[in-house]
Amino acid sequence: MQQHTDISDDVLIALRKIIQAIDLNSKRLVKQVGLTGPQLVILHYISTAKEISVGDVAKNVSLSQGTVTGILERMEKRELVVRQRSSHDKRRVLVNITEPGKQLLDKAPPVMQESFLKKFKKIESWEQTMILSALQRLVSMMDAKAISAAPFLSAAPIGAVESQTGEESSAGER
Repeated sequence: MQQHTDISDDVLIALRKIIQAIDLNSKRLVKQVGLTGPQLVILHYISTAKEISVGDVAKNVSLSQGTVTGILERMEKRELVVRQRSSHDKRRVLVNITEPGKQLLDKAPPVMQESFLKKFKKIESWEQTMILSALQRLVSMMDAKAISAAPFLSAAPIGAVESQTGEESSAGER
């Protein structure tokens, strides 16, 4: 019985280390460039497109349109992006990165998931599948199946992370 307890303790310790690593990375990112992980991912995505709608940004970064709109409002206040109605379709709002946004992006460190993905892609597919299976089992054991999550490594709900930057959070960011 003792060995079983030791293994479960090791699992909990490993989970705690993952949570702490994500938290430290998030805090470092906010401190270095004043952006949260989701803001940085959105800014990076916008920088790759010549003309992109808010809906397309939301779809491509796996966040709701309301969440992306709130994040874009804050980034627009900081003059990192501009939003404008499409001249062809007035219902579409297009987003572009500004020069200050490009400069901030140039000095920003890579987000944590980029480093993770590079390493993850180097391991064999059977091992990737085992990791996914184990994580999905943990999600189930923690009764977390119903929790909606985007592919960002952030230690807190996006709204809570946004508020760490001293900016107001909208209810749609949870």
